[in-house]
Amino acid sequence: MTSATGAHTGASMHPDLEKMASRHPHSAAPPAELLAGEADAELLAKLGYKQELRRNFTMIEVFGIAFSIMGLLPSIASTLAFSIPAGPVGMVWGWFLASGCIFIVGVAMADLGSAMPTSGGLYWWTHYFASPKTRNALSFLVGYSNTLGLVGGLCSIDYGFALMFCSVIVIARDGEWEPTNGIVYAVFLACVLCHGVLASTLSKIMGKLQTVFVAMNLILIAATIIALPVGKKMASERNDAHYIFAKTENLTTWPTGWAFMLSWLSPIWTIGAFDSCVHMSEEAANAAKAVPYGILMSIGSCWVLGFIIMIVIASCINPDLESVLGSSFGQPMAQIYYDAVGKQGTLGLMSLLFIVQFLMGLSITVAASRQTWAFSRDGALPFSSFFRKISQKFGYIPLRCVWGCVFLAAILGLLCLIAPAAASALFSLAVAGNNVAWGTPILCRVLWGQKKFVPGPFYTGDRFSTPIAWAAVLFLIFGIFLAMFPTGGPDPTPQSMNYTVVINMAVWGGALGYYFIDARKWFTGPKITVDELPEGVLAETEAVGSSDIDVAEIVAHSKEAGEKNDSTESS
Repeated sequence: MTSATGAHTGASMHPDLEKMASRHPHSAAPPAELLAGEADAELLAKLGYKQELRRNFTMIEVFGIAFSIMGLLPSIASTLAFSIPAGPVGMVWGWFLASGCIFIVGVAMADLGSAMPTSGGLYWWTHYFASPKTRNALSFLVGYSNTLGLVGGLCSIDYGFALMFCSVIVIARDGEWEPTNGIVYAVFLACVLCHGVLASTLSKIMGKLQTVFVAMNLILIAATIIALPVGKKMASERNDAHYIFAKTENLTTWPTGWAFMLSWLSPIWTIGAFDSCVHMSEEAANAAKAVPYGILMSIGSCWVLGFIIMIVIASCINPDLESVLGSSFGQPMAQIYYDAVGKQGTLGLMSLLFIVQFLMGLSITVAASRQTWAFSRDGALPFSSFFRKISQKFGYIPLRCVWGCVFLAAILGLLCLIAPAAASALFSLAVAGNNVAWGTPILCRVLWGQKKFVPGPFYTGDRFSTPIAWAAVLFLIFGIFLAMFPTGGPDPTPQSMNYTVVINMAVWGGALGYYFIDARKWFTGPKITVDELPEGVLAETEAVGSSDIDVAEIVAHSKEAGEKNDSTESS
């Protein structure tokens, strides 16, 4: 990047920053105050970005988009195949313990999200905290891992919707119909395209819709918690407390202890969208508080409500777990509903289930498009100059990124036509890919950037913040390895093999290969898009005396200066 020498006078922009801004044109937008409050726009400017998206989301709505993407009950229904083989202990206590570990990850991310709220937060933080030699490569890796992980999550959710939709037809026809891979893909494709249309046209009310989506999730949860025990009218039809909390099973060929650990994949898959709060940072009012509290509220509510749901399911499930897993309906949850409330009740609950699953897909389409837009704004994606443009007509949203994510998901979803194992491996990007994206900035902070970290309004304190960060990193590493194990046992067939390691290594290896072969010549991290950095920030860049204009260094010195000024005023 260009040299940062020369004097700064008045409010004029530094000449080198003018050159940089001219090389990276940004889409026209009205004055920032029309899109955001002064404090939010100023904080974003200190990170080097101008306000281009409209801040339509309140704190509750930021929580809502994460909670909606998690889609607690539909996600549990889609992942029961991971927890049922370990029996009720795996379902109930596996959920409780894994969710607690995920909450620790959320706390570590909340510390960062409060200090530096931006849509591209994960790769921005990585570049900010990492060492000078590694920052560009690691930031590039995290950006691609997170972007593809979110698109993989969209594929996973919409594929789950297709399976649930088809299972309702199977139930209605009393198991006498079986969908082909082609039919499943057709439903998947229709779902993805609908999400593209809705994410494009409902942008002005998308924040408000998150409250509706949360309400739909809670209605489904309440209906299930009430309907299953009521359906099993007689106490003798329900399982006792010892069965629920102490009964272990092992329907795999792994040791029983490892079968229990594999049951953790259910909450790991389910509670996996809290970074969407980060990606909505530039559309959130009072983002420095909305982002961290959105993260913690979404994880915490899924932790508690999921624990209750698992207890209810364990109390009402048929003790013949193998028959539940091998249900002719194609979904264990459909069999659990059928055993408790019969055909008509199952049709009603499963219909509500796939509707909520559809809403999950819409929310993650929005979140994925914001990460894609942020990464293209910094010039890291192919055709970035095309994708980074903001559509004013559709409500100041990255319309091209919305449809870019939709078309990529439609192409990747073609794996549905090959085999379920291939599709599941691709969708595992939502776990392993995002774990890398979440863990890398947290690790970079504790390894290289601890002295640069200046907390925001939410902070766990000097005493706890670092241990929490290390605990989060260790759990995320464990989660990556866990997601790569064959769930059935150590001797998988080609049909039951877990190809997660192949897909993810291809993504990570491809991203790093692309960087070292070509991108290292032009990718230098986050770009400055503001027409004029805050005056105090420019003054500090001159004081730094660096030969490169580095947004990360600008922010670090700006925050340090702000702290000194605050302490001087208070004294």
